[in-house]
Amino acid sequence: MRVIGLISGTSVDGIDAALVEISGTQADLQATLVAGHTFSYPAALREQILAVCADGPLSMAALAELDDAIALQFAEAAIALQQDHGPAALIGSHGQTVFHRPATADRLGYSLQLGRGAAIAHRTGLPTITNFRAADIAAGGQGAPLVPAVDAILLRHPTRYRCVQNLGGIGNVTYLPPQTCDEAVRGWDTGPANALLDLAVQHFSQGAQRYDQGGAWAAQGQPCEPLVQRWLQQPFFQEEPPKSTGRELFGPAYLAQCLEDAAAYQLTPADTLATLTELTAASVAQEYQRLAVSPEEILLCGGGSRNCYLRDRLQARLPSARVLTTDDAGLSADFKEAIAFAVLAYWRHHHLPGNLPSVTGAQQSVPLGEIHYVGGSGPC
Repeated sequence: MRVIGLISGTSVDGIDAALVEISGTQADLQATLVAGHTFSYPAALREQILAVCADGPLSMAALAELDDAIALQFAEAAIALQQDHGPAALIGSHGQTVFHRPATADRLGYSLQLGRGAAIAHRTGLPTITNFRAADIAAGGQGAPLVPAVDAILLRHPTRYRCVQNLGGIGNVTYLPPQTCDEAVRGWDTGPANALLDLAVQHFSQGAQRYDQGGAWAAQGQPCEPLVQRWLQQPFFQEEPPKSTGRELFGPAYLAQCLEDAAAYQLTPADTLATLTELTAASVAQEYQRLAVSPEEILLCGGGSRNCYLRDRLQARLPSARVLTTDDAGLSADFKEAIAFAVLAYWRHHHLPGNLPSVTGAQQSVPLGEIHYVGGSGPC
């Protein structure tokens, strides 16, 4: 089956679209990337999404308009991909997260992704699966991260301990013991990755730059280690997994506090960017201390995998492991998340579970996603 996976992450950089050829079920799953492309949001829509993520007020009418506008962009991405690379039979759309509230001991979590599946199905003429997080949350899980279930099939090594480290707006890890080991796959959010860095770059460049390409600006600075250690005292970093987070915590208000803290050390913009980069590297290394066995290989993916300075700092913080990318293991580092949601949609189509309770904390494995059929029937 040819399936399209669609996702826009917490950085709101654009829609990653992957056309994937999938066969098998789970143990024998094969997933081959036919084509991948990133489609930028219109500037005004991106600003509106970012404002909502920053807790800006929104009427129900405006929410409906935003939901439809995002769905249209996702649908157009799927249509464009097929025009260039041939038809698909199914779409799996993660949508755009605008709010995420982790589960607690006495309250279910809540996660809202916009880009309604019925509209995508109507526009594309393809069955579309969306709202992947809801079933895991209803089973008592965090609803995130969901990609480790796919990592466990596609990236587990016969003999090596691996960590797959996604570096999107938020970082998350998948811990993969060797295939010959009975130890459970684990995974959780590690903290900020590109979210704070991108916000800081936009602040210091007065909007002229959206991100620090290759980490070149940060590489000119000197990280302030006392400040890194202070930031690592944030309660999220002390929590035990399962855990998840988002821009609700590591967003504009958090950056404002970081900039206020940095002012006391008289840091230059480059120093501040280097220190924020160091926070990501240090938080990843600190989270890895929770693992039973240190990884031999760390496979990076997401936009941060292209940040050479961040990669170097991760290698410095984790010297016993080889820091690579998922490209080195045969899976696109740029489109791995989109590939994963194509697989999760494929599993839902075949009534197979898609979550890992050892990762999300759910009480059981469940199929993920709601199916929206062409012609308006659904979800189911």
